Amino acid sequence: MQDAAQVVGTIVVGLDGSSNSHEAVVWAARLARSLDAEVVAVHALGLLDQLEPGGPMVPTQPHRDEIAERANGLWSRPLEEAGVRHRVLLHDGNPVDVVLNVLDEVGADLAVLGSRGIGGTPALLLGSTSSQVAQRALCPVTIVPPSDRPTEGRSR
Repeated sequence: MQDAAQVVGTIVVGLDGSSNSHEAVVWAARLARSLDAEVVAVHALGLLDQLEPGGPMVPTQPHRDEIAERANGLWSRPLEEAGVRHRVLLHDGNPVDVVLNVLDEVGADLAVLGSRGIGGTPALLLGSTSSQVAQRALCPVTIVPPSDRPTEGRSR
């Protein structure tokens, strides 16, 4: 059996500017550093996008440059700070299809996603991007829970 460093060379992480996405990026950066893996951070550009957590949804088209700047800067900063090889991709489409396509496009060995993104209502969790990607991806998927989730009575 191969060890993890031989198996995981490319990690795809979902990027949307949410706190859950940030935690997934930090987790992916730590793992990539320990395995000397490359991280491909991907953001799906839909019809609307949210530039700030909790901010209003705005039309994506007139804000593409601003979204790209945030994705390559603030949103992916943990990758830069960890000193890991990484790149940021922005693709048009719904988040599930975009992540699945990028997983195939880059030959990813692992996907890392936050448990909820900018549209993250707990009631919608079963239909969330992370759940759908986990069900359809051909590689392993890690779903990073929010750090502020209560841990009492749960295994860690």
